[in-house]
Amino acid sequence: MHGYAGKMLFVDLTHGILTEKPLPEKLARLFLGGYGIGARILYDMMPPGADPLGPESVLGFVTGPCTGTKAFFGSRYTLVHKSPVTGGWNDANSGGYFGPEIKKAGYDAVFVSGMAAKPVYLLIRDGRAEIRDASHLWGKDTKETWRLLQEELKQPKLRVVAIGPAGEKMSLLSCPINDGHRAPGRGGGGAVMGAKMLKAVAVYGTGEITVADPQKVTEINKKIAANLKKNPGAHAFGQMGTGGGTGASALSGDTPVKNWAGVGIRDIGPEKAELLGSANLDKYKLKKYACYNCPLGCGAEYKVTDGRWPLEQTERPEYETAGAFGALLLNTEEDVVLKCNDICNRYGLDTISTGGTIAWAMECYENGVLTREELDGIDLTWGNGEAIAALTQKIADQEGCGAVLAHGSAYAAQKWGKGSEYLQVASGIELPMHDPRLGPGLARTYQYDPTPGRHVKGGIGLPQVFGAFPDKYDFSNTGEMDVAATAAQEVENCAGLCTFMIQSGIPDAKEQYLAAVTGWTFTREDSYETGLRILNMRHAFNLREGLKPADFTLSPRAAGKPPLAEGPLAGVEIDTEQLAKNFFLKVEWDLATGKPSPESLQRLGGLDDVIKDLYSV
Repeated sequence: MHGYAGKMLFVDLTHGILTEKPLPEKLARLFLGGYGIGARILYDMMPPGADPLGPESVLGFVTGPCTGTKAFFGSRYTLVHKSPVTGGWNDANSGGYFGPEIKKAGYDAVFVSGMAAKPVYLLIRDGRAEIRDASHLWGKDTKETWRLLQEELKQPKLRVVAIGPAGEKMSLLSCPINDGHRAPGRGGGGAVMGAKMLKAVAVYGTGEITVADPQKVTEINKKIAANLKKNPGAHAFGQMGTGGGTGASALSGDTPVKNWAGVGIRDIGPEKAELLGSANLDKYKLKKYACYNCPLGCGAEYKVTDGRWPLEQTERPEYETAGAFGALLLNTEEDVVLKCNDICNRYGLDTISTGGTIAWAMECYENGVLTREELDGIDLTWGNGEAIAALTQKIADQEGCGAVLAHGSAYAAQKWGKGSEYLQVASGIELPMHDPRLGPGLARTYQYDPTPGRHVKGGIGLPQVFGAFPDKYDFSNTGEMDVAATAAQEVENCAGLCTFMIQSGIPDAKEQYLAAVTGWTFTREDSYETGLRILNMRHAFNLREGLKPADFTLSPRAAGKPPLAEGPLAGVEIDTEQLAKNFFLKVEWDLATGKPSPESLQRLGGLDDVIKDLYSV
């Protein structure tokens, strides 16, 4: 098979057994890679009702067919597992170099089950894998772990994904970090690794992934390179990254403000909003960096030499991070954003959920629900940079009130028995930094995608945010476009391609790449069918867990209930029920039970066992 290493590695930490299995071509054709293959494997391996933090839980690191090839933007891998936050299916995507290294080392996917008796790490080198003691790494941060393993193994090109102290203590906000700062951040993957006592996966490979048509891949690359060269927007994105428009987003209504209750143009203003964007933050820039085989290179390394929190080596915050530690908290102190980003990278914390949890605590503090004493003396007023940094550190260390807040806002509200009215979550996970009141389709995506609360899932929401569909507040006929956009994103994610390939200037670039890499026919119709099959596979995992549409919730404020009284989103109220109805009818899911029609599953193929499980036939 072209585009694949052709093997999967299965690791049983309880018994110390490593098993290598071939990747069947049928599995690859039906589910492509990433969370498509991940959902199919976990559905087969995990029993219904398995504890996400127990031995029956399975954790997977899964690449796509374009990952590690010469196709531009082919850097991504997906972390898959059952979420200890939502209780359902979870996938989280990450770039950098770790995913390509797995492929070069001989595997398309690594699945980990069981629980080790003591800290361990998994070492993979050119088709050879072993479980090693990690006691000396326990307690180290993610960057220290990477450096120590490079030194220990005498391999400076070693790639590592590791948990920090937050994951070791099974914080539900925790995530693994690869390449020192890239994060499959959402849904508690760090806690799953910590429960398994798996400190890290270290990978080094020298293999090369063949593609079916190298000349075609080169041709596509050249077209993209030419398009990027003449695209000023792509050039700006490459220079400033995802944070280039942070200030404008805070003013337009895209970035949520003051725990989703504020208005950027009123509560922050144009001058202060610009302080959170890359144009201002890049005064700390040392150099650019890029993920594997990326022609854009949207990352940057920083150094902060003075001020309250000097940072010898750190990274430019992404847009979501700047939003979560900036506008969401009414904070415009740049050094606070840099410091909190650095803490999260080193300890292994999801920046979106950490910022969202602090925003919840701030609103509770403002309204007297949480007292200063309960917050360990921290004066958690809006925009108080010292307080934000102090509470982030407490969450990272799980010290005092941080021991509760480290598990997220929904957990804290339940644990303390108060403050639930201020939660801004989807099925218990804090919301991303794109507002559905500006892109209404995001309300459906956040609430009803099988992996809730994600802005990187498909749908019409983000295109609406960035200007598509001028009649976006007409909720009467969205199903066809919403399903098509969702299916397209499923394929892009599972192919191992970065979503910023949108800058390529080639609308069907992913289909072209997939055909050239695999040698399979891959038309728009093939893409649509594959995307729907993957979507249904993730959905089936949740259905088997007993989750129904009514179990998927979205905090009312994010849907304009009640509407804001002023600002660019004044008066907007989203008909979430109609959006869901449109989507469910088009994708052929029952509105009450969530069950896909057996006919639709039969048409898609590869889901016979799902039909049997759902309909007992």
